[in-house]
Amino acid sequence: MKLYAIALTSLLLVSAHAQESKGLLDSLPPLPPPPPAGTNTATYPAPRGDWLYRVKNNIAEGKKAAATTQVIFDGDSITDGWHGRGKQVWEERYAKYGAFNFGIGGDRTEHILWRLEQGQAEGMNPKLIAIMIGTNNTGSNTAEQIAEGVTAVVKAYQKRFPKAVILLQAVFPRNEKTEDPTRQKIKQINEIISRLGDGKKVIYVDFGDKFLQPDGTLTRDIMPDLLHPNEKGYQIWADAIQPYIDKYLGK
Repeated sequence: MKLYAIALTSLLLVSAHAQESKGLLDSLPPLPPPPPAGTNTATYPAPRGDWLYRVKNNIAEGKKAAATTQVIFDGDSITDGWHGRGKQVWEERYAKYGAFNFGIGGDRTEHILWRLEQGQAEGMNPKLIAIMIGTNNTGSNTAEQIAEGVTAVVKAYQKRFPKAVILLQAVFPRNEKTEDPTRQKIKQINEIISRLGDGKKVIYVDFGDKFLQPDGTLTRDIMPDLLHPNEKGYQIWADAIQPYIDKYLGK
């Protein structure tokens, strides 16, 4: 499959920087075989060769921070953006809890599943795990398949951290108009995954409307590319989940 060809090519073309970390790269696990025909790719654990080094580094850094990590964030580029446009808010709101961000740009549900299988978050004992994933699956999976993938991610985290509370965040709206097909698919995904919330161990939150105009329009004032939040967007996000941060981590 094309994904695996790209993954292998990316791994073989690692630059001089990777050579400096040869020991780390040598310890990377082999790429798995392509999923069997008919498999829901959103639930099949799979790596991305172009980010294997970063995954390995995150795992290593996570182990160093394990003793002080009370909250984990995981997802795709939107979550990864706490390292960038959301950095100031992150430092103000979450650094004091030893928060660790495992989000990686471009990731789909299957990538988080694979990362967890490789030992991500081992040794940690978080009180809260904030997850938002699925938007990158919208181009290749049905709403039902994506919801199944999100469910698999939630269960994978619960298996590893049964005492933690999962803060499952609805997939953010993307693209300008409410009638956009992707917006409609995301609405379907959120309707399905909302059923995972039990009010106790899985808290489902949907604050996507806070990014929208009264008529449902998503503006570039909040998401310049109609997908990724800017500084204002991350502030909105932080304010929306603050009650849960206070409840489960303490003010």
